[in-house]
Amino acid sequence: MKKLVLMLAAASMAASVSAQTVAESKTFDNIYVGINGGVATKTTGHKWLSDLDPNAGLRIGRYFTPVFGLAIEGNAYFSNKPWGSTGTVVRATNASLLGTVNLSNWFGGYKGEPRTFEVSALYGLGWMHVFTNNKAFEAATSENRNRMTSKAALDFAFNFGSEKQFQFYVEPSINFAFLGQSKNKELVATGNALNPVALADHQEYGYKAASQAGQPAYNINNSFVQLNAGLVYKFANSNGTHNFTIVTPRDQAEIDALNAQINELRNRKPEVITKEVVKEVPSVKVKELSVSDLVFVTFAQGKSNLTREAKAALNNVKEGSHVQVVGTASPEGSKEINDRLSQARADVVANYLKSRGVNIDDATGKGVQGVTSNRLAVVYVK
Repeated sequence: MKKLVLMLAAASMAASVSAQTVAESKTFDNIYVGINGGVATKTTGHKWLSDLDPNAGLRIGRYFTPVFGLAIEGNAYFSNKPWGSTGTVVRATNASLLGTVNLSNWFGGYKGEPRTFEVSALYGLGWMHVFTNNKAFEAATSENRNRMTSKAALDFAFNFGSEKQFQFYVEPSINFAFLGQSKNKELVATGNALNPVALADHQEYGYKAASQAGQPAYNINNSFVQLNAGLVYKFANSNGTHNFTIVTPRDQAEIDALNAQINELRNRKPEVITKEVVKEVPSVKVKELSVSDLVFVTFAQGKSNLTREAKAALNNVKEGSHVQVVGTASPEGSKEINDRLSQARADVVANYLKSRGVNIDDATGKGVQGVTSNRLAVVYVK
């Protein structure tokens, strides 16, 4: 138990270190849902792999950092071999709360997007219920059809999709049932005049499964091994991506430099801005510009959501106007991430203006523009 606590503490420390390098998550960021299915067999006491119990399940989880997460999983089992049938299609269900540790990110660090192949460890506790429609079986097992369980597993995962929003995994696991007394002790006659009654011994579960008067207890005879495969979908986050993004902390000097850049853009000649921002508009005669024709929207690092100040600036664009929106990103992060982020910034500005009756002629993400911080969206009012 002490080793387990130390391992969890080390995992938490690793998760804390990793959390310092990624963008802040909102409450409903980094949530995923998945389905899984496979087979299970009792670990001991019978001809191994001769009695395979099929199962199917659902998993919903959240990553709190690239290393640590939590998941709720529920599985239905359609057989209970090597024991006799309980008379129902679903023989048992098991619901578990699992802690997840991404070992690849723990030991190798997180690089801004998931690796193609990853390995994760899972451990948690659950509750199993055994079903039956046999009255005699129900009466005989009234004290032991609800059982505390524990699961330990490894996930060998393959991430895929344009933004690695999908994951396929293969998961071997061992699952323990914390078996209490298989039947309540009862008073029986001994035939001894001095001690006429005594408590009867527990009944055994069979197939080397043993009753544990003091539960929980990890007993290999009260376990089954399981091999499942699953498919996971990671929902889009508030920043437009499906995974954590890397950010580099900025000091006040860099923030001041960004503000100076914005002020410099506002003071430059309109034709210079036109060349740099809207130079890709083909065969369109550009009207004589003034600074009032441009609206600058700034974003937090790694974010694409509009602030209250940004919305106030966009509210100055009149309904019915035609605009072109250009989104940009700052140099940190990979080109792929910055291209997506700049497009997300252009899109969020365009969608907000469109909701206010503004005509959007074009909304394009330009990625990184220059070598200094450039977390902007520029609105050109035609």
